[in-house]
Amino acid sequence: MYGSYTGRSRTRRRVAGLRTTGTAVALGAALLLAGCSGDGDGGDKKSAPTVEQQPKDKDPYWVNPDGNAARQVAAYTEDGDDEKAALIRKIAQQPVGEWVTPDNPESQVRGITEAAAAADRDALLVLYNIPHRDCGQFSKGGAADGNAYRSWLDGVAKGIGDRSATVILEPDALLHLVDGCTPQEFHEERYDLLKGAIQRLKQQPATKVYLDAGNAGWQSPDALFQPLQRAGIAEADGFSLNVSNFQTTAVSTEFGKKLSEKIGNKPFVIDTSRNGNGPYTGGDPAESWSQPPGPRPGRGPDHADRRRTGRRLSVDQAPR
Repeated sequence: MYGSYTGRSRTRRRVAGLRTTGTAVALGAALLLAGCSGDGDGGDKKSAPTVEQQPKDKDPYWVNPDGNAARQVAAYTEDGDDEKAALIRKIAQQPVGEWVTPDNPESQVRGITEAAAAADRDALLVLYNIPHRDCGQFSKGGAADGNAYRSWLDGVAKGIGDRSATVILEPDALLHLVDGCTPQEFHEERYDLLKGAIQRLKQQPATKVYLDAGNAGWQSPDALFQPLQRAGIAEADGFSLNVSNFQTTAVSTEFGKKLSEKIGNKPFVIDTSRNGNGPYTGGDPAESWSQPPGPRPGRGPDHADRRRTGRRLSVDQAPR
């Protein structure tokens, strides 16, 4: 199995326990993330996943044939429920980000990128392992310390090798410095880790790196551009927005354009995996990160060269 991670409950800004795996640049509207399923010992051949890769000119990213949605298609097909199988197949054939787990990053990422290369596609990876992650909230965890993170990151880079990959770097890590959630004593180290991660990943000849910049409902462009510069955005390929969040594509695009103007017109990508109905608007504004009633995916991936308007991706899994 390829090792997609579907256990990130980043729902301190959503609903606790929602499992995710995804990216930005219009991180397409995939409803289920690719994931590790099965133990690799074979199993019932009748239920083997059968999903097709999108044409490369429509979507350059790899679809995991062993993902959760693909297995759901197989299950519905085996049960004779062709209508549901056809519906979920539309989801299963859209690529989503592969969230790299803390263990064995080199072999894990090598498996993903080799599978993507064999399909003549790019791998879409999400790195979410920064020390003191999520301020100890719902998605707490991450590497034990800075040295452990650097070692893990080096394994990721070695696993990518010279194969094509797009990396969404550390959702929320920078924003938690800006909003004060991360204790001041860890700020200097985190800036150093983010900048070092960009530099290490860019040593790989075919790797693009998008540093996460939160979402349009969190902080203003004026509050973000200097922290982004300090974290090394100049050496990155761009920034990501709306990962695992519900801000609309239109609002995210306008936000991204304003932020881009402040950091050298860097390109950006937008996660649309769950923003079809917009953010939660009832009750306490502080709970705007919560999953709204009747969430749905937004517009699907758009991989045109949109340097200033933002590309759509599916970084996280769609709501359920």
